[in-house]
Amino acid sequence: MSAMRKNFIVSTLSGLMLLGAGAAQAEQAAAVVAAAEKAPVSVMLQAAKNEHLNVYKSPTCGCCVEWVEHAEENGFETKTFHPQNLTQMKLDMGIQGRFHSCHTAVSESGYLFEGHVPAKLVKQFLASPPEGALGLTAPGMPMGSPGMEMGDRFQAYQVLLMKKNGGYEVYATIDQQAQQY
Repeated sequence: MSAMRKNFIVSTLSGLMLLGAGAAQAEQAAAVVAAAEKAPVSVMLQAAKNEHLNVYKSPTCGCCVEWVEHAEENGFETKTFHPQNLTQMKLDMGIQGRFHSCHTAVSESGYLFEGHVPAKLVKQFLASPPEGALGLTAPGMPMGSPGMEMGDRFQAYQVLLMKKNGGYEVYATIDQQAQQY
C-alpha cells in the first residue's frame, strides 16, 4: 500500500473515531481498509455510482460549509471530516501546494476535488474522468465561486485538472457568463 493511500485511510478512520462511530462502523471501516490494501488502483478508480463525497476541512471554515451545501443541493451525499493536519493530508494525497484551497472532497472512486469547484464540473468529471487524472482544483478561494459568494462581486477563475504525474491543464474557465453552476 502506498504511503499516500495509507495516510488517507488513517485520516478517514481518525475522522470516523472523532465523530463517535460505533463498533459496527469501525468494523465496516476496517473491512474497507482491508479491501483497499488488496484492490488494484484501477478498481479503486472506477466511476462513482452514487455520488458520495467525503469532505475534509477545518472545523471553523464557513465557506467550506457553504460549498458542502452547494454540493448537497446538486445531488451529492456528503460526510464531513476535520483532520488534525489538513495540509499534510492534502500533500499525502498528492495535491501540490500550488493547488491548495480550504477543503478537499474525495469521491468514492478516489478522485480529489480541491476547493470551490462547482458541483456541475464535479459531476461532469465523474461521468468521464480523463485518463491519468487525480482530480480537479479551484486553487485559492475565488470570489463568487460556490461557497465564496459575496453579493454580486465576482472574480473569473480557472478550474484545473490535476494529473497523477504532477502536471495540470485548464479544465474549465469560469467567467461572468459561465457563473451559473
